[in-house]
Amino acid sequence: MWTFIVCFLVCALQVSAATTAQESDPKFWIENAKRMLEEKSKQPLRTNKAKNVILFLGDGMSLTTLTAARIYKGQLQNTSGESEHLSFELFPFTGISKTYCVNSQVADSACSATAYLCGVKTNKGTIGVTSKVPLGDCPSSVPEEHRVTSIMQWAQWAGKATGFVTNTRVTDASPAGCYAQTAHREWESDADMMKVSNGTTDITQCEDIAKQLITKEPGRNFKVIMGGGRDKLMKQGVNSTGLRSDEDLVINWKNDKRTRFSDKISKYVTTRDELAKTDMSQTDFVLGLFHRNHMDYKLKSNLETQPTLQEMTRNAIQLLQKEPNGYVLFVEGGLIDKSHHKTWARIALDETLEFSKAVSNAVAMTSEDDTLIVVTSDHAHTMTMAGYPKRNENILGLTRSLAMDNMTYTTLSYALGPKKSFTNDSTSCHRVNVTDDDLKKIDYQYPSLVDRISDTHGGDDVVVFARGPMSYLFSGNYEQNQIALGLAMAAGISTDPPTNGSNIGNVVRLQLAGQTILTIITLMSLVRTLQYSS
Repeated sequence: MWTFIVCFLVCALQVSAATTAQESDPKFWIENAKRMLEEKSKQPLRTNKAKNVILFLGDGMSLTTLTAARIYKGQLQNTSGESEHLSFELFPFTGISKTYCVNSQVADSACSATAYLCGVKTNKGTIGVTSKVPLGDCPSSVPEEHRVTSIMQWAQWAGKATGFVTNTRVTDASPAGCYAQTAHREWESDADMMKVSNGTTDITQCEDIAKQLITKEPGRNFKVIMGGGRDKLMKQGVNSTGLRSDEDLVINWKNDKRTRFSDKISKYVTTRDELAKTDMSQTDFVLGLFHRNHMDYKLKSNLETQPTLQEMTRNAIQLLQKEPNGYVLFVEGGLIDKSHHKTWARIALDETLEFSKAVSNAVAMTSEDDTLIVVTSDHAHTMTMAGYPKRNENILGLTRSLAMDNMTYTTLSYALGPKKSFTNDSTSCHRVNVTDDDLKKIDYQYPSLVDRISDTHGGDDVVVFARGPMSYLFSGNYEQNQIALGLAMAAGISTDPPTNGSNIGNVVRLQLAGQTILTIITLMSLVRTLQYSS
């Protein structure tokens, strides 16, 4: 044990010494910056239409999460993590989106999903409906004028294949934004509707989220559905863990594919091995439900039974890439958010790295010439990184500095959460001493200022990364709903239903709008160049 500790400290000192030697030379910084700027100056503006679109969503992936995750990545490799990068941080265009809901300064995953997938901001807790629909009000969500459609529906109207991958329940708020129209994000099954509504609204006119996924457009046409949440689709029974009282939606899915697509191959899989044995080049539809609830965190999962986000993403692309008209794919790393809610910082950072691997895999499998990849988050979390820790200090450890109470503190902490930072005794209120805490525990709960059952979301803006055709559309600072419309514009697909079987006029208008934006960007760049040269 002591040998390991000594070796670790020696290696850490070597990394620190090497980094210090390089960075003390100003040429290191100047040459590094010049190299990066030279690469940027040669980056082409791809103005062509995107055949394929992949939207990656790191749920709860705040800016602090990105910073801490890249340091964590480097430290796992025994390098200086501060100068590391996540795969998508190398994308040529970045922007910042504003995440607030119509009725809330801080977003949840439902209203934000409606924004970045449907192009419309709405009320907290509602999905696929306008802000005229109050939370939990079924009757007000029924009129068509109170409903909105998603990028998935637009893509299907344009003849593209669609699908989604998540490591949460397939009926959770973020993926539900792809297909559901509901007054309450918790109406995931018919049993949930009875429980959540509790007689406060007439729910007879509304369908639960799982049923919409399997029986309504655009969900019933998805080529790929992968994630957890099997119990929300399965019927209650002696040999079933299902929660539904009406029907088994897995059986419904199988029957639907046999009836409507008798000449196509469809597969229902529930384990990693079944997924690995499925030849996606010979498969047309896949429903993968790998857990009864949310899938397990990577650090806690059984890899013999549960695929990784990277593996699900790879299989989804393999299935979709044979589509002649292209595809739109949504991929969510949803466990970043779930771990942040519990203030499990180590797991949140690890899930961010898993998300980065999935993006890297997608980049390797696609071409920047015809595939637009956008990476973003729906909202922030309240995790902070502070306290002047020294370079190469363990991002998940203590700062080794003392506060005014002569106790040290963790570099990472939360504004709200289940682990109190302060405690009361008979004489005073004082901060909890974390010096002897086991910070190596996978699920160590990091301290929070405000005692709450779980961390809440943060109201910060979130970063958007983009590469591929018309990726320049995603630069700047803008409302979150612009993302969905930018995806549609880049792919040349309309947000309106087909008229007489054609969307050509709308597509042309979108493409012309994209060219106009490019012209403006080019002119602005020219003006800046003239200003600098003068």
